[in-house]
Amino acid sequence: MTPAEPPVAVVTGGSRGLGQHIVESFLARGYRVSTSSRTQTDFTSQMLQDHPDRFHWTEVDLEQGDAAKSLVRSVVARFGRIDVLVNNAGYLHQELLLTTPRRQVDSLVAVNLVAPILVAQACARAMTASGGGRILNVSSINAVRGHRGVSVYSAAKAGLDGFTRSLARELGPMNILVNSVVPGYFDSDMTSGVTPENRTRIERRTPLQRLGTVEEVVAVVDFLTSPAASFITGQTLVIDGGLTC
Repeated sequence: MTPAEPPVAVVTGGSRGLGQHIVESFLARGYRVSTSSRTQTDFTSQMLQDHPDRFHWTEVDLEQGDAAKSLVRSVVARFGRIDVLVNNAGYLHQELLLTTPRRQVDSLVAVNLVAPILVAQACARAMTASGGGRILNVSSINAVRGHRGVSVYSAAKAGLDGFTRSLARELGPMNILVNSVVPGYFDSDMTSGVTPENRTRIERRTPLQRLGTVEEVVAVVDFLTSPAASFITGQTLVIDGGLTC
């Protein structure tokens, strides 16, 4: 990479929601950005038009076995390297464990734990070839505090935090920093369905007495992928207004 070439960030699940805002922030910071999702969206179509030289989108189903390798190969073919990975793709399914079918369990674990592991593995191999990088895993407060109806999701996200700590040990000598961010409740599509009563209950239990904003979560992602965080690795940073303290 010549001094004039901007760094490259890979953001899984960057077509909407939090991932979309992370993609926008990286682009604003001058990065070349690759994102993936199962389907094209208005956002990714617009970014391809607005940033044809700096934005790359790949149709990927991360539940498929070779999806991670295919994704990384396409990014390296397009941009030549990978400097940052934000493992953001995932989904929440609420159901009591006693009625959850096996296929749903397999899907939750595959998307929220196995896929991030495989994407991190493939990206880390690319990062070692270029002298290092950053891996940031997006977890959930469900990994920190138990909630009814999300036991499988919670297990997967807790596994992701454990993976973060161990991977930081492995990759530190290769100058690859690995951390995870744990968003609490913030205004988003995921919380738009929360009833006014439950929203009030969450706000009452939160020391800051409010939900967060997507900008507050993105600011932490920006920090952990910036030079200011060059001595931070193996950490899990909770962004929840104190809800889990």
